[in-house]
Amino acid sequence: MNKTVGNNWILLRGLARESAHWGDFIPLLQSAFPDAQITLIDLPGTGCFYREPSPCTIKAITGNVRRHALERGFIQQPATILALSLGAMVAWEWMRSYPEDICGATLMNTSFADLSPFYQRLRWQSYKDFAALVMTRDIYKRESGILQLVSNRRHIARDGVYAASQPGTGAAQDQRVSRAWAKIHNERPISLNNSFRQIIAAASYRPGEIKPKQPVLLLNGQGDRLVAPACSEAIHKKWHLELRRHPWAGHDLTLDDGTWVVERLQDWVAQNNSGYDH
Repeated sequence: MNKTVGNNWILLRGLARESAHWGDFIPLLQSAFPDAQITLIDLPGTGCFYREPSPCTIKAITGNVRRHALERGFIQQPATILALSLGAMVAWEWMRSYPEDICGATLMNTSFADLSPFYQRLRWQSYKDFAALVMTRDIYKRESGILQLVSNRRHIARDGVYAASQPGTGAAQDQRVSRAWAKIHNERPISLNNSFRQIIAAASYRPGEIKPKQPVLLLNGQGDRLVAPACSEAIHKKWHLELRRHPWAGHDLTLDDGTWVVERLQDWVAQNNSGYDH
């Protein structure tokens, strides 16, 4: 069985997001790995499964995602997972529970309850904004607010946190993304109940002491205003995993600087496949 890292990608999004939120990153990833299979899987309660109830534990969500992957033939060869936030918790649980399925994983801006306090896992500075967004009925306004919370592309180093600004970004770009996200919600709305179920699952996830046997790469954005970068640092220190830090990106790392993410993936894949006998 081919266990080459980067041949068969499975991508998992985060809290209250679905596969369509990867947006322009998917063609970017495919161009970097032209021969790879890239599969996007929605978590229960989101995307094509938006009518289903989301389980309240990461273990149950993982079992649901794995069953879907098995039924669709997505893990006929071991998969490499790229996952963000809540999706990265699912990836970790998948590696621990079904190690034969996964040959490696890259986890972005994630956190574990037994390593980081709750006020870092959802930064206390964002509580007010997060609560207001959840209750906003105007979908475009809500998605625009979420974008402001999870993305730093419009910022230019004004307070020492963001070292750069992506070229070609600004109000027009933000409007395009906000409209796209509002369209996604209108077509496949995630319910408030499922959002809270996912929050409960994420808040309670404690993976324990077992380190996955597969190679794991951690990526984080130093400008993440939703989940503190210290959470990735805690995982890195606990299990001595490789961590690459983006100097200014926010929570939605692939949106803020997809090129940087792809370059880190290419380096990591080459490193793990060096010496592999093809």
